Amino acid sequence: MAIVEPMTAASSPGYVVFRQVGKDRWQLVGEVDRKPGQTAKRARAQAIEDATRGKAKPGEVYRALLRSEWKIASE
Repeated sequence: MAIVEPMTAASSPGYVVFRQVGKDRWQLVGEVDRKPGQTAKRARAQAIEDATRGKAKPGEVYRALLRSEWKIASE
C-alpha cells in the first residue's frame, strides 16, 4: 500500500487512485500529479498507470478521483 503525504491547499492538480478489493471496498493505491495537455479521460488512465507503476492487471477495477474532489469529500 502506498504512503500518501497530506494534501495542502496549494496542491497541484492531480488524482487519488483506488483499486476495488471487494464488492463495496476500495484500497488506496496512491496519489499522482496530473500531466498537462491530456483529455480528462486520458489523464485518469495515466494516473492509474502512474499510481500502479504500470502493474495494473486486466480485470482489476480502478478509480481515479480528482485530488480536489477527494479533499472536499474527506472534510
